[in-house]
Amino acid sequence: MRIVGGKFKGRKLVAPEGLDTRPTSDRARESVFNILEHQTWGRAALRGGRVLDVFSGTGALGLEAFSRGAAHVTFMDKDETAMKALRTNAKGMGASDTMQMLRIDVTNPPTSTAPCGLVFMDAPYGSGLTDVALQALEKNGWMAKDTICVVELSKKEKWDVPGNCEELDRRKYGAAQVIFFKL
Repeated sequence: MRIVGGKFKGRKLVAPEGLDTRPTSDRARESVFNILEHQTWGRAALRGGRVLDVFSGTGALGLEAFSRGAAHVTFMDKDETAMKALRTNAKGMGASDTMQMLRIDVTNPPTSTAPCGLVFMDAPYGSGLTDVALQALEKNGWMAKDTICVVELSKKEKWDVPGNCEELDRRKYGAAQVIFFKL
């Protein structure tokens, strides 16, 4: 696993052993960021923006966003082993002052001081946590009107974009599906 683009392209990322963390594949991540960088709505949310990586695991999505120009990234995950890998990965990029790492239950986040323009959400497949987390994040100020959300689910999962949102794109990569939408 590595950073696939931007300032830190090629930098290797560490991941905890075992089945509890399932990082987004390099191929899928590269495709997601190609879409973001080639769409006006994605480029504007990514470059110089505030990014939130929810159920972050190793932090691959948020770190990729940082490598490609995000000004600030907040990571949320409750697994200590994953957070340890994330801290190692962030330290290797020398960016800890522009990153915030919260070891919390994502379905009950603290109140945000400012909304993020881009949110990555990769809940454990089949957990049913995506909708609960989205509602909690919006309620607590992590997302606002025009926030771009990128949700990864198992391609077997049926999921509809919330009614107050606009679906922008939907793709399948191996066992995953990725849905882009705007709040």
